[in-house]
Order: sequence, then structure tokens, then C-alpha cells
Amino acid sequence: MAATDGQAASAAPHVSIVIPVYNEERILRSAILELRERLKQFPWSYEILVSENGSRDRTVQLAEELAQEAKEVHAHSLGEPNYGKALKQGILRARGKFVICDEIDLCDTDFYRRAMELLESGESEMVVGSKVMNGANDERPLFRHVATLVLNGMLRVAVGFKGTDTHGLKAFRRDALAETVHRCVVDKDLFASEFVVRAGREKKKVVEIPLRVAEKRKPSINLTKRVPNVLKNMVKLTYVIRVRG
Repeated sequence: MAATDGQAASAAPHVSIVIPVYNEERILRSAILELRERLKQFPWSYEILVSENGSRDRTVQLAEELAQEAKEVHAHSLGEPNYGKALKQGILRARGKFVICDEIDLCDTDFYRRAMELLESGESEMVVGSKVMNGANDERPLFRHVATLVLNGMLRVAVGFKGTDTHGLKAFRRDALAETVHRCVVDKDLFASEFVVRAGREKKKVVEIPLRVAEKRKPSINLTKRVPNVLKNMVKLTYVIRVRG
């Protein structure tokens, strides 16, 4: 599955929304249709990049159908289950002045509004939605909330992370962070972490804002099955940040 010719030929949008998906046939269509409806409140042009990675259900087919139905929707497939790589490829395909990284089970347009206000005013170059900072409301199961706290603690010890969250929603000015994306070398579960950590170490203007998180479905990948890869990539991340720089 590749981006359509129309994507390359059309004028660049103001905002690119990148959404990695994996085995999301149950909610993909309804989530994208609802998101497009809610985007009507904003004055800016947009594109939605559905970045599929190794699904075993009808996600690829549904994404292609959505892309055929709406010129604002573009779909591409990685062909392997790799969230971080799919997110990175989606970002690199983005053409907007601003890029928003979202999750198919969130599609939080209130985050879009608050993040764009900060980005367009010049107060920030990257906005990170935090599930655990003061003012946030994390309605996920307790074990997922604890997992976020543990991961953030590991990042503080391993690479000196100063913030409160790296995963989930984020928005940034593409010209300010494009080279940072290219410098990221860790994929799978920790690409997003490396991206945020590098942005901070490069003295980009990173601002965190609180999120209310209420997921539409259970995680498509079992959390415990991700632990070995997270630990492996944490070692790699520590090396590339602490040693390679």
C-alpha cells in the first residue's frame, strides 16, 4: 500500500496528522470518519496519514478504502509489526507545516486545538501530551498507568529525561524537528521516546500539556509481551544517547 499520486500532486496542507495502526479493523473506519467530522471546526487544511504496520486483519483494506473515499486521507503499509518505524515513516511522509502524532483510539481534537495555539504563537516547537503531569486524567487501567510511570522513570535514569511523558500525542513544527526525526535510530516501542528525548537535548522549545485519556478499546498488543523489546531497546537508546550522542 503506497501513498496515492494525488497526495504528491496536491498542495501541502497546513497540518499533517499521523496515526500508526495495527489490527484496528473494528474501529478504524468509524474513528477516521469521526475525526474528519470533528476537524471541520478548524480553519486549517489537513491530511491524515494512516500508517499501517503488519496487521493480520482487514486494516490494510479498510485504510485503502478510506484513502479512496477522501482526498485528505492517505494510507501506507510497513508490512511488519513495528509501531515506532511506522510512526517515523508517517512523519517523514508528512507534508504539513505542523505535524500531529495521534492514536486511533484517542483522536483528541482538543489536544490539537491547544497544541496548535502554542505552536502557531511560537511559544513551542514541540508539544507533548502528558498522561501523568498535574492536571492530567488517565482513565486507562491501572497497570497501564503504572507502566507509563515505570517507563518514564527508566528514561530519567538511563538518558536524563526531564519531562513526564514521551508516548502518545505530540505535535511539532516540521521544519524545526525534521532533522531530529532523521537522527533517531531506535524503532518499535521507543522511537517516540528517543524523539522527545532528542528534542529536549537539542534545546528545542518543548512544552508539555495535560491530557485526559480514555481509550476506545483494549490495546491491540498485550503489554506484557512488549516488555522484552522495551528493555532491549532501552539499552540501545541509552547507548545512542549517552555514547553516540
